[in-house]
Amino acid sequence: MKTLDDIFEHTLQDIYYAEKQITKALPKMEDAAQNEQLKSAFKAHLSETKQQIEILEKVFGTIGRRPGGEKCEAIEGLIKEGKGVMEEATGAALDAALIAAAQAVEHYEIARYGTLREWAKTLGNHEAHDLLSQILDMEKAANAKLTGMAVEAVNRKRTAA
Repeated sequence: MKTLDDIFEHTLQDIYYAEKQITKALPKMEDAAQNEQLKSAFKAHLSETKQQIEILEKVFGTIGRRPGGEKCEAIEGLIKEGKGVMEEATGAALDAALIAAAQAVEHYEIARYGTLREWAKTLGNHEAHDLLSQILDMEKAANAKLTGMAVEAVNRKRTAA
């Protein structure tokens, strides 16, 4: 990668792969969650993630490329960590651990989308900038929702179920 265009495309492929992997992980997290509000949040976020993939496909179009992913080691590690908590955590700790794992993914996505959005702006790709801003706003809202659930309910439950 020698240019900002190159790194933009590479990072776009990276996050596209990540979103595809997230669509596989979210149903498992929904199944593992005990809190009904958290189950519902994971289900809703799966729908949002599919919408984000469609938006990303439009971003690829703005640079004249076909959508495609490049293996993302970061998301692989975050998903592996999420699988680990689903295997190890029980009782009251399970939902708290699921939220923590989900927020690690959200924070990764927020970082990636923020960077991509600013690169699109620098590259003069206003359409990509607007599309990436939409996704970034969705990710920030998902993170805020998870924080709210953790603070208001899940983290308050201290005893094993």
